[in-house]
Amino acid sequence: MQEISFFNKNEENWKEIDLKLSAPSKVSADELSDLYIKLTDDLAYTQTNYPGSKTEDYLNLLASKIHHRIYKNKKSSPSRIIDFFSFELPNILYKHRNSLITSLIIFILSCLIGAYSTHVDEKFPRLIMGDQYVDMTIENIQNGNPLGVYESMEPLSMFLYITFNNIRVSFMVFAAGIFFSVLTGFLLFKNGVMLGCFQYFFYTKKLLYISVLTIWVHGTLEIASIVIAGGAGIALGNSIMFPGTYSRLYSFQSTAKESVKIIAGLIPIFIVAGFLEGFVTRFSNVSTIPAVFIIIISITFLLYYFIYYPYKLNQYGKNQL
Repeated sequence: MQEISFFNKNEENWKEIDLKLSAPSKVSADELSDLYIKLTDDLAYTQTNYPGSKTEDYLNLLASKIHHRIYKNKKSSPSRIIDFFSFELPNILYKHRNSLITSLIIFILSCLIGAYSTHVDEKFPRLIMGDQYVDMTIENIQNGNPLGVYESMEPLSMFLYITFNNIRVSFMVFAAGIFFSVLTGFLLFKNGVMLGCFQYFFYTKKLLYISVLTIWVHGTLEIASIVIAGGAGIALGNSIMFPGTYSRLYSFQSTAKESVKIIAGLIPIFIVAGFLEGFVTRFSNVSTIPAVFIIIISITFLLYYFIYYPYKLNQYGKNQL
């Protein structure tokens, strides 16, 4: 069927949907749901047969209006929170998977650069971490407590400080994406170089094992979350530079909402990471088994929830967005 024939055949139905959405009278949730299903069927057909067409743009706009009305009318409830973490967030993560992969690549490469720079220049850690921190760490090493920095604060105070600081950093990394992803990339690079430098510094002191065992008890969740926040920032920047079939403004607004949801979804992870850093990390060098167990559990959770589950959810078509 030609596009003009398809449009003429369904134009009246689409206009009726548009009128219902524009009318001041309230449309029931069930009716909105039915309209959304019918419209997304037409949209799917258009995307397959007339990609990049004006019809696709029109149906995308209409579908977004219904989607907004559905979620605007939903009351907050425990089931809404469950749906968010079970379906909505994983779908958003899958949608922006390329941005998340880009963030991970930038971070890994910058870690390697930080490690290599420390390898070729022993003064590099002072440039990155500062003389005060390096001197304090060397003093702790000489005193037989190389990672004593994690015992420098009272546990509860440290938990609260670290949690709020990590949320602040993740939001900065995300919000920096508004500058066409460049600033987000720079912040990821900066944090990656610092981590690579830090780990290689302990390697030069023959303390890599104890540093990994200590740092990654909380760092597995913390660092992964910063990388994911970076992916949200890159997605935000890309929505401005590459809006696709949408207007640049609509592309930005839509992606900004989704990216904020990614950051919101990371908050519980930052809370857990802050708790581990405040209450557990300080004891991780006492016993290896609990530390290894926490690290393995953290890695398993990250791989399942942020990679495997979103892929499987979309593979079987259980898309709730």
